[in-house]
Amino acid sequence: MVAVLFATCALRMPAGAQRGNPAGRKNQANRSAAGDGRKMFESVCATCHGLDGRGSERGPNVATRAEVQRLSDEETLRILQTGVPAAGMPAFGVLGMPKLQAVMAYLRILQGGSKAAFIPGDPQRGQSLFFGKAGCASCHMINGSGGFFGADLSSYGSNASIEEIRSAIADPDKNLDPRARTVLVTSRDGRQFMGIARNEDNFSLQLQSLDGAFHLFAKSDLEHLEYQPRSLMPSDYGSILSRGELDDLVSYLVRTAQATKLTQAHGKNSKPEEEDD
Repeated sequence: MVAVLFATCALRMPAGAQRGNPAGRKNQANRSAAGDGRKMFESVCATCHGLDGRGSERGPNVATRAEVQRLSDEETLRILQTGVPAAGMPAFGVLGMPKLQAVMAYLRILQGGSKAAFIPGDPQRGQSLFFGKAGCASCHMINGSGGFFGADLSSYGSNASIEEIRSAIADPDKNLDPRARTVLVTSRDGRQFMGIARNEDNFSLQLQSLDGAFHLFAKSDLEHLEYQPRSLMPSDYGSILSRGELDDLVSYLVRTAQATKLTQAHGKNSKPEEEDD
């Protein structure tokens, strides 16, 4: 059916576009590549990923999953070439680059026709915000730089959609993980501590306070213990940062995660050098 559609489009294309228009020739070549890719996808990929790419019992969804759509062409081709042995996906490098590129062209159609999810914003400005005005680095770390109180965000942008990341920044108390709740402790001698519970059981509580210090309490020695339904993350980013600045920050987190994933892939695929005798 897709092949017929491609053929119909080619027949309806103005003659000038077919013969003399470079853009028309390029589009026709892209459709041809995608048609070849469809045949390859159905013969070697669909057994595990389904004819529509949305997965089966044997393989994951590669059509609509955001983390797959965000993979660059380079990352996608590398996966097709080398496979994912840990997940049971074989390598298809033997097919050759032209056929792999054709498979990728068809995969982009299954993903909605876009090369990758559009990411607004400027990652360089986002980096300046992360380590500057927004103050994210006071709690969070990226690639070894920043604070220890919050989660390491080096790979965060590959595990959430753009809207999910934006929402987590602008409204951190929405869908709050209970483990991230603010804990307020008052000891019997009147001292107060605020932070996050790092370890807890029926008898004791280990609290990390805002200065990064750890405090171990016996619950029987506490005057008051309160779990507040809010995060320690500032809740006013939606007002102190403009829409453009939020775009920049999201772009930085997503691009950093993509770069981190690519670096890890290079590390896994590289072989240690043999030592000289």
